Amino acid sequence: MEKIDKLDRQILSIISKNARMPFKEVAEACGVSRAAIHQRVQRLMDMHVILGSGYHINPKVLGYNTCTYIGVKLERGSMYKDVVPELEKIQEIVEINFTTGPYSMMIKLYARDNEHLMELLNGKIQEIPGVTETETLISLCESLKREIPFNL
Repeated sequence: MEKIDKLDRQILSIISKNARMPFKEVAEACGVSRAAIHQRVQRLMDMHVILGSGYHINPKVLGYNTCTYIGVKLERGSMYKDVVPELEKIQEIVEINFTTGPYSMMIKLYARDNEHLMELLNGKIQEIPGVTETETLISLCESLKREIPFNL
């Protein structure tokens, strides 16, 4: 894997705070040409350092007021590969992680309210073959959300 140098880290620091900042402004802040920024960002994307870009949507504005983390126990851990495609069909699920510890997997989802959450749990998630148990943790407040740190 190619090395990430000081300029790459400086670029990452800037664009992680504002992905919409024009390359011209990033170039000025870094003291290099716009073409250099374009090439560096493309290289960082090719290296899978930058995994995408886009907008962060506020779920509450769209009516999804309940953020929930659900620990899922499976009959066998090997059933993960069969359960994930079924969970992917549930649009309210935004993350799925295969985990160690008491749960085979953790999922994050947004529901409109507790009634909607109950429909998702009882009518969809717990009906998936291989799912034996779930534990639901409702997030009361998201206090911090950020990218992984990188030293300059």
